[in-house]
Amino acid sequence: MAATIHEVAKQAGVSISTVSRSFTHPELVSEKTKTTVLDIANTMGFSISRSATALKSGVSLRIALLLSDRLGSWFNSAILEGLNSVLHPAGYDISIFQIDSSAERKSFFETLPTRRNADAVIVASFDVADDEVERLHSLDVPIIGINSATHNVYNASVRINDELGAMLAFKHIYSLGHRDIVYVQTDPMNSLFFSVQQRKDAFIECCKESSLTPMVLTASTSGDRISDILTQLFTLENMPTAVICQEDGLAIPLIFQLARSGLRVPRDVSVIGFDDSIYAKDTGLTTIRQDPLNMAKTAARMTLELIDREHPNNPQRIFEPQLMLRSSTDVARASATTGLFSSPR
Repeated sequence: MAATIHEVAKQAGVSISTVSRSFTHPELVSEKTKTTVLDIANTMGFSISRSATALKSGVSLRIALLLSDRLGSWFNSAILEGLNSVLHPAGYDISIFQIDSSAERKSFFETLPTRRNADAVIVASFDVADDEVERLHSLDVPIIGINSATHNVYNASVRINDELGAMLAFKHIYSLGHRDIVYVQTDPMNSLFFSVQQRKDAFIECCKESSLTPMVLTASTSGDRISDILTQLFTLENMPTAVICQEDGLAIPLIFQLARSGLRVPRDVSVIGFDDSIYAKDTGLTTIRQDPLNMAKTAARMTLELIDREHPNNPQRIFEPQLMLRSSTDVARASATTGLFSSPR
């Protein structure tokens, strides 16, 4: 009976990732190691073909990546780039699964044992149920979280400190004298819990601690969401002097829409985002910076360690956000709709 990839790795004294690379990316392995691995594999009758590997050893050389939102979004694109830069050289492919509801998520975890097509599962931005995590644990398949709220249930995780990021945004706006502050969020999906909800929760807590009434607007999922936000802003009794956006994807187009409506940013309305994504610097957006590219690279390296049955050092990694000060925020001035200065209450 032919050997498994684990047996070849053990005999050669290397990781299974190194065995994989020796076949799929030999240019990334030293000549001495590659020769040793190939000789042992040949002697033991090991084949790297995906079908044979999956059947004989349970190793598919494939990572399942669960995403919500559009694949082409700034965050997801950065995540995919970071993962691929580490996993592809290690001989692993990434299979992407678009998850839009808890039902789709449940279906994935129920059918994974039958498909046997993933050596690890990476979940980006939303959380999974306890029984789904336990199912993977029982299969000895590691699960890794990226920006997941309940990060401690995963074998390893990386995340931005969303609470601190929201606090930095609020304190910056508050220090500029703004008291009429609105938080703008996207419409959360009905059945998935997303880490960005922690930003809203932190904003609400900051308002309460500062004796302010929290004001949260939610963008519509249908039609033009920026126009919807603008409509909601104009129907408020008083136009706020500052808007904190859940993400740059809301903040940047909102700035342009405000300008078209005759409101000057930041003279009339200050706007702050979250991400420091593409065009944030070019548009002068004050924002909270996160680095999904490096978070994904870190997650990928820990994924490989877990597949090789190693224990990552500090498996629950937290990345600190950074306030990027630009021209979209300024001191509070007269309200755009009442002409009254927004003074502290």
